[in-house]
Amino acid sequence: MKQQKEHYVERFCILYGLVHFFQQFEGKTSLGMSVFNLGNAIMGSGILGLAYAMANTGILLFLFLLTAVAALSSYSIHLLLKSSGIVGIRAYEQLGYRAFGTPGKMAAGIAITLQNIGAMSSYLYIVKSELPLVIQAFLKADPNSDLWYMNGNYLVIMVSASIILPLALMKQLGYLGYTSGFSLSCMVFFLSVIYKKFQIPCPFEEFSANSTAAHLSVNVSSHGHEYNNGLVHADDEDSHCYPRMFTINSQTAYTIPILAFAFVCHPEVLPIYTELRNPTQKKMQKVSNISILVMYTMYFLAALFGYLTFYDNVEPELLHTYNRIDPYDTLILCVRVAVLTAVTLTVPIVLFPVRRAIQQMLFPTKAFNWLRHIAIALILLTSINMLVIFAPNILGIFGIIGATSAPCLIFIFPAVFYIRIVPKDDEPMNSVHKIVAVCFAALGVSFMVMSLSFIFIDWTTGSSRAAGGH
Repeated sequence: MKQQKEHYVERFCILYGLVHFFQQFEGKTSLGMSVFNLGNAIMGSGILGLAYAMANTGILLFLFLLTAVAALSSYSIHLLLKSSGIVGIRAYEQLGYRAFGTPGKMAAGIAITLQNIGAMSSYLYIVKSELPLVIQAFLKADPNSDLWYMNGNYLVIMVSASIILPLALMKQLGYLGYTSGFSLSCMVFFLSVIYKKFQIPCPFEEFSANSTAAHLSVNVSSHGHEYNNGLVHADDEDSHCYPRMFTINSQTAYTIPILAFAFVCHPEVLPIYTELRNPTQKKMQKVSNISILVMYTMYFLAALFGYLTFYDNVEPELLHTYNRIDPYDTLILCVRVAVLTAVTLTVPIVLFPVRRAIQQMLFPTKAFNWLRHIAIALILLTSINMLVIFAPNILGIFGIIGATSAPCLIFIFPAVFYIRIVPKDDEPMNSVHKIVAVCFAALGVSFMVMSLSFIFIDWTTGSSRAAGGH
């Protein structure tokens, strides 16, 4: 009787807390704008690696994996929303605290920090990779020149110091929040590369000798093919211009991490839920499903047409592959500028929650301090720049982050939070929902272990370096 009484008291307190919370905050964001905001949280640099993932799985296997990761992401959001509804908490780290105390909060904070550091690293790697090509196209410069302003390492440091750091030192996001929509528009413009599929022949034709692009000369061995000037020989008996439906090789291990990296949006789900007008779990689930479906369609189109344009020639960073055909193409130049603008403006926005998470983990009781505010930003940007400068290619960033923090945020944490938070009186451990949640967490652990194992094996054999790192 005493336990039953305590149970009712606990449920009353939870209900009272929920009512008090909703009375204090009235969401004003429409369903359509919430879809836009969540879509912006999903969309990122991961779209640049999807064509490479398709080249190493085949169209059908890639479509199956893409569909599976999208569906599992939607289910994990369902777990988050249900857990949030029970305890009235709308912050990922606080759910971790409610479920497991300080260790849960720290684990969630570390995973979010690693995920955002990986995202910023991938953005700056794009700056390092693409900005020299933009300068080359504008100046009609020789791609083999050793000019300092054609060195991506120097350029990424200059962009970080002159643009990103000043924006990151602001006390509040302020107007930077409005750049997220512009950044998403720039990334959507990336889909215009679909048009190039109908312009680039296969086997690829080389430029004439008097073309500046004829200076491009590389010999790369990848997937068992030999390339000259980055182009497949038409008479190579192993080369072909037909899409593969199903294939497995050493690079297939990166597919699930790349897909997981591309669909992580879970830390942003609960804040968007809070801002939703007349919020209900069903309504927010609808927002999530629509956002994931839209991004799923965009991802598949970008991967499919990128793969059908270059087949086994596609590189881990899709845009860089177009430089093999024509480094001065106007459409590709516009896409590069749009993507560079998007990622440059996004880095300071992503840095803010990372700094806030670090402050909450290390200095939870300290008041705002400008010296600490600036120091954390400097340390973060310096560390990320070092990672970008010494990383052999963007594939490593996609792989490691997609195989560690992404499975935690998508699979493991939502499931274990759900198991811990939902009262056993409502759903005992032998209930269908709890059993499915346990299997979901186990699936995330399996993905993490298998992906990391295959990636480390790939690194030790050196095959990733043969895959065309830049």
